[in-house]
Amino acid sequence: MFESLTDRLQGIFGGLQKRGRLSEEDVDGALKEVRLALLEADVHFRVARDFIKRVRERAVGTEVSQSLTPAQVVLKIVNDELVATLGGQSSRLDWTGPVPAPILMVGLNGQGKTTSSAKLAVRLRKMGQRPFMIACDTFRPAAIQQLVMLGRQVGCDVYEEGMGARHVDIALRGLAWGRERGHTVAIVDTAGRQQVDEALMDELVDVRQAISPSEILLVASAMTGQEAVNVAQVFHDRLGLTGLVLTQVDGDARGGAALSIRAVTGIPVKFLGVGEKIEALTEFNPDRIASRILGMGDMLSLIEQSQEVFDQEEATKLKKKLLKGQFTFDDFLGQMQQVRKIGSLQSILEMIPGLNQLSKRPEVAAALDERQFKRVEAIIQSMTAQERALLQVIDGSRRRRIASGSGTKVQDVNQLLNQFREMQGMMKQVSRGTLPRNLSRMWRRG
Repeated sequence: MFESLTDRLQGIFGGLQKRGRLSEEDVDGALKEVRLALLEADVHFRVARDFIKRVRERAVGTEVSQSLTPAQVVLKIVNDELVATLGGQSSRLDWTGPVPAPILMVGLNGQGKTTSSAKLAVRLRKMGQRPFMIACDTFRPAAIQQLVMLGRQVGCDVYEEGMGARHVDIALRGLAWGRERGHTVAIVDTAGRQQVDEALMDELVDVRQAISPSEILLVASAMTGQEAVNVAQVFHDRLGLTGLVLTQVDGDARGGAALSIRAVTGIPVKFLGVGEKIEALTEFNPDRIASRILGMGDMLSLIEQSQEVFDQEEATKLKKKLLKGQFTFDDFLGQMQQVRKIGSLQSILEMIPGLNQLSKRPEVAAALDERQFKRVEAIIQSMTAQERALLQVIDGSRRRRIASGSGTKVQDVNQLLNQFREMQGMMKQVSRGTLPRNLSRMWRRG
């Protein structure tokens, strides 16, 4: 989401680092470029103006002028002010009060409200809660069916009454239903419209007054830019929002909504929808987002996502197999699928400090192409169980069969087999304490 802004800011601060000590003119020139970069990223003009003002007040003082590394101090100031603009600290969900605690999901049509409800249910279950969903969207015919299907997909109960009942009655009866079954949190999926209108707001106000939700979350697409800020303000004025879920942040959004929305409306962003997968909902952490905007990576988020996906005991077993040279194609396929649960390799590299710029190189981008990984997956899945375990049985006729079954060329199969043999050989050498020659040369060159 912040790619273009990150590139611009890295260029600006890279130029400052070459100057040594900084004059007031140097700071003003850099901040002028930062302001332009923020505006181009669709940040609200008042937010950009106030941000630059705060940074300048600190950057032209003794804090910078007396520093031996003034450019780094300016970068730290910018980071601090970005964190403040984004809200300062994470805003946690509140489910205190009556059980099940109602969480009201609101928003316009097409913003990802129903899908976000299911994603939130998955996240709440990982936090030890027993969530269920209530289908109160009787305006859009397919909404109830979609929520029921998502409920089956994630293993979450859904209360629904079809299209005929009133929204308030569905919500109240749904809460009673969930209470009888021991659920702790009720996620109420409400109706939306193509645009804000009085009928929609009146319905939502009635539901809010009837169920007294512990949270009222607006679901808005980051792709809509500043319109998301305007919509949030309207919903907040009528409903008193407690938080936002920004969806489609993995798309081509410029990031201005995420940077502006807290400063303009005062409403905290609580979650980011970072993909289509049902697990792709992450907590909004201002300090981590600021770090990623400035190109400093986000290792904490990467570690947390990895811990959710990988089983420690299984990882230990695989490590032993690797060091003994017993790592098979089945093991390789399983690990590749686990990594893809975290996100694309491009997004993973962007979280690692120093590698985010590397991922933008054409040759690296080509190597990270998801189509390449799907091709490898297809080749392995076209092998028999014996072939996955014993590479030596794969002769010429088997290679032709594997290529035909995977829709690839024999050369692709040969390349994968050769690379896998090299990896197995390298791991055997590592286990014996002897580093492969080609790897030694590579390290020396680095």
